[in-house]
Order: sequence, then C-alpha cells, then structure tokens
Amino acid sequence: MKKSVQVDVGGRPLIIETGHAVRQASGAVFVRYGDTVVMVAAVKEDRIREGIDFVPLMVEYQEMSYAAGRIPGGFFRREIGRPSEKETLTSRLIDRPIRPLFPKGFAYETQVIATVLSVDQENEPDVVALTGASAALHLSPIPFAGPVAAVRVGRVDGRFIINPSAAQLERSDMNVVVAGSRDAVVMVEGGAQFVPEADILEAIGEAHRAILPILDAQEELRRLAGVPKEEIVEPSIPAELEQAVRQMAAAGMREAMTTADKMQRRDKKKALHASVLAALAETFPGSEKDVERVLEKLEKETVRRMMVEERRRIDGRAFDEIRPLSIEVGLLPRTHGSALFRRGETQVLAVTTLGSSSDEQKIEALTGESFKSFMLHYNFPPYSVGEVRPLRGPGRREIGHGALAERAVKPILPPNGTFPYTIRVVCEVLESNGSSSMASVCGACLSLMDAGVPVQDMVAGIAMGLIKEGDNFLILSDILGDEDHLGDMDFKVTGNEKGVTAIQMDVKIAGISREIMTRALEQARQGRLFILSRMREVISTPRSELSPYAPRMEVIQINPEKIRDVIGPGGKIIRGIVAETGAKIDIEDSGRVVIMSPDKDACQKAIDRIRGLTMEPEIGQVYMARVTKVTDFGAFAEILPHTEGLIHISQLDHKRVQKVTDVVKEGDEVLVKVIDIDREGRIRLSRKAVLGDPEHRKGRGRVGS
Repeated sequence: MKKSVQVDVGGRPLIIETGHAVRQASGAVFVRYGDTVVMVAAVKEDRIREGIDFVPLMVEYQEMSYAAGRIPGGFFRREIGRPSEKETLTSRLIDRPIRPLFPKGFAYETQVIATVLSVDQENEPDVVALTGASAALHLSPIPFAGPVAAVRVGRVDGRFIINPSAAQLERSDMNVVVAGSRDAVVMVEGGAQFVPEADILEAIGEAHRAILPILDAQEELRRLAGVPKEEIVEPSIPAELEQAVRQMAAAGMREAMTTADKMQRRDKKKALHASVLAALAETFPGSEKDVERVLEKLEKETVRRMMVEERRRIDGRAFDEIRPLSIEVGLLPRTHGSALFRRGETQVLAVTTLGSSSDEQKIEALTGESFKSFMLHYNFPPYSVGEVRPLRGPGRREIGHGALAERAVKPILPPNGTFPYTIRVVCEVLESNGSSSMASVCGACLSLMDAGVPVQDMVAGIAMGLIKEGDNFLILSDILGDEDHLGDMDFKVTGNEKGVTAIQMDVKIAGISREIMTRALEQARQGRLFILSRMREVISTPRSELSPYAPRMEVIQINPEKIRDVIGPGGKIIRGIVAETGAKIDIEDSGRVVIMSPDKDACQKAIDRIRGLTMEPEIGQVYMARVTKVTDFGAFAEILPHTEGLIHISQLDHKRVQKVTDVVKEGDEVLVKVIDIDREGRIRLSRKAVLGDPEHRKGRGRVGS
C-alpha cells in the first residue's frame, strides 16, 4: 500500500512516496518536486565483504533521456557506457553525506541507485536524489543513522532562495548545496562569485533551517512504512591481544607519527606492522586482521592525542601554519602556459592550452545541449603517492577534484566574448600528501596568467581539517594526507581577498556546528591570503602577450547570407582556404568567423580570402568586373563572387554606343563603378564613370604623343 508525505520546500511541495513499487529492494521511494521525479532504491546484500577497511557502499545516479522527452544520441540510442560528468558528480554528492552514517565495521555490500524519471527543467534532480537516498535507507532495515536531507541555496538581489529555479541561478551570486542532519551540517558543496565568508555562513544557516521540515517528513514516512533496523555488531578483539599489540607498538607508533617526511613515515609504519605481526604470529595464530585493526586504532589515537594534549601536528607545524611553498611559471618551452606549484610534499604541474570554438566541449544533458569553453582536468597518477596500479580513465575522484578546481577558477576568467579562445587547463599531480585539489587551483591560476589569458584576478585554495574530542576542537590549516585520514573533517575553500569562489566540506562525524565553520572559514581566509601573497611574488599580472606557440586568433563578421559563399558546394571553398593558408576556420550561424593559426600572416591571408568572397558592393566603389552576359540593352558583369550588376548601354562610353558588342564581349574584364543599388538589391554599374572626361582624355593623349 502506498504511503506518502508532503512538505513545503522553497514554496513548492516535496512529495515522498513508498510502498507501491520497487518492493523487492531493502527500501525505495519516489520523490517528486514540481514535475521532477526521482526514484531511489537501496539494497543490502546478506554477505560480508571480507578484507576491507571501508564501507562497501556503491551509489549510482542516472539520468534517463526519456525524463526530458529526448532520445539518446549515438549508435545504440540508449543510455549505455560511462556515466556523464554530471552523473558522476551527483553520485559523489549523494555518497558523501550518507557514507559516514553507516556503523563502524559495516562490511555488507550495499547499493543505492537514484534514477531520474521526469525533469521539468526548473527543479534540479540532484538534491531531490540525495534526499531520496536518505529516505530509502531510513525506511529500510539497513543500519543507517539518518535521516539527512539537502537543499540548494542561491542569492538574487541580496535575498536567499531555497532551491532556486534555473532562471534564478543565472542571476545568483552563489550556488551551494547543503546537506544536514537535525543537529548539524554534514556536507557543503558549491561555488560563488567572490562572496564574503559571513554571507556563506548565513546561506548555510538558511539552508539548514530549510532542511529540518524535510527530516520531519522522512521520520513521518518511517513511522508509516518503515521496518526495524538490523543490528550490526562489530567483531570484538580479544583483550589480551589488544593489550599485547599496544605494549609492543606504542613507542614505535609514536616515533613513526612524529616523522615529518611522508615516505619515511610510511616505511616506519610498514616496518612496525610487519614486526608486530611476526612477533605475535605464534602466540595469536590467525589474528592478522585483529592485529591490523588494533594498529589502526593506535595510530589514530596517537595522532589525536598528540594534537589535543601536546598541541603538536605530525610535521611539527602550528595549527594555522602553511607548509613551505615553491612556485615556478613558464617552465615548459612549447606549451601555451605552465606552472609548477608545490606546497610541502604536494606538487602539481598545471598546463594551459588555447584553442578555437571548435575545441569546445559539447555537453548533452536532460536540459539539452550546451558547450563549455573552459575545461579544467585533474589527473592523479599512481606515482604521485609512490604506488603501482594500471592507468585507466579518470575515476570519480579525478572528476570530482577537477570539477571543484574548475568551479574555483571560473569566476576569474575574462567575461564572455572578450577572449575568443577555448581554454583547457590540465593539472598533473606529481606528488601528493594532502590538498592536491587546492594545489591544482593555485597552479591553474598561475598557468593561465603565464599563458597570457587576461584573468580578472587571482585565486588560491586551502584544505582545512578538524580534530574534535567532546566539546573541544582544533582547526588545522593545510592538512596532510594522514591528518585528513585520521581527522574529522575535510573543508576546502577557494577565493581571494574579495571572498569565496568555491567551497566543499565533508565530515566523518555526525556534523559540525556554526562555531566550527566560522573558525574554519576565517582560518582558511588567512591561509589563502598568505598563499596569494607568495603567488604574486612570482607573477602578479597576466603576460602581456600570448606564447609564440599559441594560435593567433582573429574574429571577423560577415553577412550570414554569405556563409554559403565561404563554405562552397560540399565545403569545397573553405577546405581550399584551409589547405592554402594552414589556418583553422570556424564559422557560426550568426556570421561570426574565427580564424586561428600560429602564423599571423596565414591568419591575414585567410581573412583576405574570406573578405574577398563576402565583400558587399558599395555605391561609388570601383571594381574590376568580368562580363558574364551581353544583351541588346547592356552587359551584365560580376564585380564580386556571386554578385553581378548591369552596365546599361548608355553607361558603356561617353559617346553613343550603337551596339553593346562594339565595346565589350563576354569574358572581357572592365573597370566599372557602382552608381546605384535599389531596394531589391539590383546593382547599376557604369564603365563611362571611370573613363574620365573625353576632352581631358584627348589632352592627355596629345601630351603623351
């Protein structure tokens, strides 16, 4: 039997239904917001996945073309293959707030699938899917410590808007998704146009208040249709084994976790694990997994105790101290722009490439097709962390980090239409020990400036961490990889003195308070201002000229009706121009023509050819014309490609002409002047007008004799 709840969110009803479909899943809901409908199903397997130290949760978000009344492109005409970037990012968006709410030691294969069934082009399905995932898990027997819910917050004309429409987002100076529980915020993700930290905090607070009624609705639906939760008991570790491990490893763990160098620290931990396992193999046979679990607990306790009690970080820094910085620009000789940014043991090589409009990325989405002229791609090769693994295409992590860095940098790009290049920045992580996405933001900004892209400002990024014990908490600036792994929060903030351009927060505890967020944002602001000052010491303004290896681009406007003259039958003419000049030519339907070539002379040659093909006749202008047809009343002559005019018999010469062929014949080339263009575009030409006065010509002839 169908059970349903309804709640008002942002002035529109949000409806959650269950019980009438997908009844073999552990839990399933249909969520409707406006005419956007998302179905979410959650399933838990009965078997345990052995040998893992993470929650085996799979989250899949899929957008079906039929939801927008579209048929997919491609040969198969169906949704197959790799998920789109939007689907990948939304899967991450759903995963991050729900994953920490599974019990410690949960090792049952679990899957959440969110399917967009209908979309109205006004209400984004991503936050609807996240709320649906929580509702499906909350109703089910799966041990999930929810519920959570999410909304998007924007701001138009100084007024916050919950779940703004697509039109409102176009005018909004922020686009931030906030997920929360009843007591705290558990995730923040979004971008902004240099919005001050205080306003970001206010927006998050506004979003959290809007979330509370959605949580009430989920609780009501669970009361109506929920089932008892399964109890998951984490396997206990024998007390004597745990005591033996702690006695044997405590000193070694302390030594390892006070080693600043990442690779040396890793080697010491490996050696410690090996020695403890070997020493206890005979006394506690078959207990390798329990020994590893105790060592992991000991590592976390050691680091957190050091910070809370001794006020000491792993590498000895102060809590608000930034690791040593090293910055270099222009290091690659043949790329259009490059920068090498190092912060501690994290290093990113950022490379900028400029292209034409034909290099834009085509995006196919439920809202239709669109094109991206700025792309930032993030690569995380295995050698960056001293590992060996096969190279594959970008995974969710690479796509997510790249999208975050792209969002951070986009506000500083030149306004639309002022820089007619497609821009691609690739960030190669060469070394990683925390905050590689934030190093990518810094490297991308520097690389763009080195390429001569007229960016409007500079931005930098920093990752903040948290250690929370009871009511006490510590905020850590520029966290290491181990501090991220062993801490309670990963809070990334980008921007400059004016404000924030991107923000991403994930927590591993039940949530964080406004006080913690306030402290973290202010400490992040101080950190990124320090980084910006060091970046400006290396390069403070964009290069005045593009790299000599960057393509030269010229933009001209032609009459749209002349496009066919430039392209020619089957593209013959434009292919000929490209072959002759070596230039790359893009023609838009509006008549905007972009000519690109590394050679400036080639660009000009292509422009001259195109202008010659599309030139419009002007009254008073003189042309060399070719006679194409002779009649009794005059001759027709081509003055421009595909453009003819009439030389009336009376305009052939100053003297009376009895017969047109006495003066001109088909194929003759004659100098003519345009004397009139009527409303219908008919052109009148005159040969007589360029012959001059007859008496004057006689005089000149005599002088010359």
